[in-house]
Amino acid sequence: MTGVKALTALSPLDGRYCSKVDGLRPLLSEYGFMRHRVRVELAWWLGLSELGLSELPKFSAKAQTAIQRWADDFSEADAERIKTIEATTNHDVKAVEYWLKEKAAAQADLPELAKASEFIHFACTSEDINNTSHALMLRDARSACLMPAMQALIDRLAALIEESAGIAMLSRTHGQTASPTTLGKELANVRQRLRLARDAFSQIKPRAKMNGAVGNYNAHIAAAPEVDWPAFSQQVIEGLGLEFASHTIQIEPHDWIAQYLDAIARFNTIVLDLSRDLWGYIALGYFSQRLKAGEVGSSTMPHKVNPIDFENAEGNLGIANALLGHLSEKLPVSRFQRDLTDSTVLRNLGVALGHSLLAFDSALKGLGKLEINRARLAADLDSAWEVLAEPIQTVMRRHGLEQPYAQLKALTRGQGMTEGSMRRFIGSLALPEPDKGRLLALTPATYTGLAEKLARQELAHK
Repeated sequence: MTGVKALTALSPLDGRYCSKVDGLRPLLSEYGFMRHRVRVELAWWLGLSELGLSELPKFSAKAQTAIQRWADDFSEADAERIKTIEATTNHDVKAVEYWLKEKAAAQADLPELAKASEFIHFACTSEDINNTSHALMLRDARSACLMPAMQALIDRLAALIEESAGIAMLSRTHGQTASPTTLGKELANVRQRLRLARDAFSQIKPRAKMNGAVGNYNAHIAAAPEVDWPAFSQQVIEGLGLEFASHTIQIEPHDWIAQYLDAIARFNTIVLDLSRDLWGYIALGYFSQRLKAGEVGSSTMPHKVNPIDFENAEGNLGIANALLGHLSEKLPVSRFQRDLTDSTVLRNLGVALGHSLLAFDSALKGLGKLEINRARLAADLDSAWEVLAEPIQTVMRRHGLEQPYAQLKALTRGQGMTEGSMRRFIGSLALPEPDKGRLLALTPATYTGLAEKLARQELAHK
């Protein structure tokens, strides 16, 4: 979308950020929805022709090829034709059925298709087609767009961890100076969380049903009681690569969709947490950001290099999770055997996933700009000798010295300590020489425990 259309779009996903979410358009747009509906309708129709019904002979190989081509070659022009039909029917799924019947009638070289056209959408309710289409849409969006974007973040963090596993950094619990860590280990914490969230998301199985108006195969049994309709329905759905939902009302319950959306929201929350921390570390000077030629940070302050990518990620993650939360809570709830509230809500799947994908792109862009400011990290550590109060009082405890915690509290709490004052205190302690020597050798930059080892452990995972 370009020019006036982009400038007048109500959603920034279709305007300002259009190019960032292009990968989702063929999958989650209305065109994508129609394309998947066509695929499902044709899978059902082709399956019916294999049942051995006397009224529906098996399609010839040539007919099967033609039918498959309708799905494979489905175009925006085809979608426009369906919209034209819908203007009369005021029913989107019925419009797809009528379009398919047009296609069958137009295939003059294959009269068997027109003759069999009343078996298009045979015994189906609209939700049979829609729920199966949504399952395909979300499955394909996961594999084609969301999982690669998640993995790109995880991979970029691995590169940063490799670079910074041994770079000491002052921790800030409650915003105050705390026991040192390494930059790489802090990034490894986040990377592990993202990996686990990615894995949870990847393991959710899309489900679908094709069992009629209230889930009982009523029309199917009335028309052809000799057919094992549940087995046939399962065959069609599993043939599309989906898990079969055996018990439903008119709609598939959407519980798996809620799990899918909750899993994305969990991943999003971790990316949001990372974005805020990196924003803070940039503010502390732990990172600088690579400059982009021609970019302006402020309309009035020329010096500004703002962490806009992490801010953009945070903002879009907030919007995404608000939508994902509503979708997750609403979709599993339906009055009696069916109400229509899920239909309009499901049309916003692309919006929620679009803001998620946009946020991943922004966070990845921000990560790519980061440059570690080693001097600033070192200076921060050197100004915080009080953090060595922890190891000193712990060693004192081991050797039974009197009130070690109280002594260190009196010495350091709320007071700035220097290398000299800390070493003088250590020197005054009645400790075994090996322990005293080890404490005297400590600096804030070397008091990092197993942080580097822990950081590198994370790199063993993909």
